[in-house]
Amino acid sequence: MWNVPNILTLFRIFLIPVFVFCFYSTHEHARFLAAFVFWLAAITDALDGYLARKLQQSTAFGAFLDPVADKTMVAAALVLIAVDMQTLWVTVPAFLMISREIIISGLREWMAAVGRSAQVKVSDMGKWKTAVQMLALIGLIWQPISWITDLGMALLYFATLLTLWSMVVYLRAAWQDLKQ
Repeated sequence: MWNVPNILTLFRIFLIPVFVFCFYSTHEHARFLAAFVFWLAAITDALDGYLARKLQQSTAFGAFLDPVADKTMVAAALVLIAVDMQTLWVTVPAFLMISREIIISGLREWMAAVGRSAQVKVSDMGKWKTAVQMLALIGLIWQPISWITDLGMALLYFATLLTLWSMVVYLRAAWQDLKQ
């Protein structure tokens, strides 16, 4: 249980309150620090999965905790951005992304219970969605200059499209089992 990939995942969970603290801090560089902490969490997300495969250190604990850490960090960032920017142009994509994560998590749990988890395993599209989402959130957390904020918004909408598209792909893969 205590291997490098799992320690990185636990570190990512530890970073969530650090991220929130930085975001709300009155420090002159608070937004940069919050974006940096979020970036660090995103890097550890990629690194822990790579190391688990490379070092053959995949565990049931890691398989459970990794998506929890990912979704919790992303949900925290989406909520903070939505509250901070106070516009439907951010709140609606944030709501859609968080809702999709809940729906797909429930779908994966149910499919595992009926012995069909392979139908809804993580796809390349899900990985692209995550990468675009992370870049969007880093820009929207930091917001140093207007073009980065604008790019963050564009990436947020692209991530929302990928989010909805990947949800449809997962639901279609499970549709035969769902309609029984």
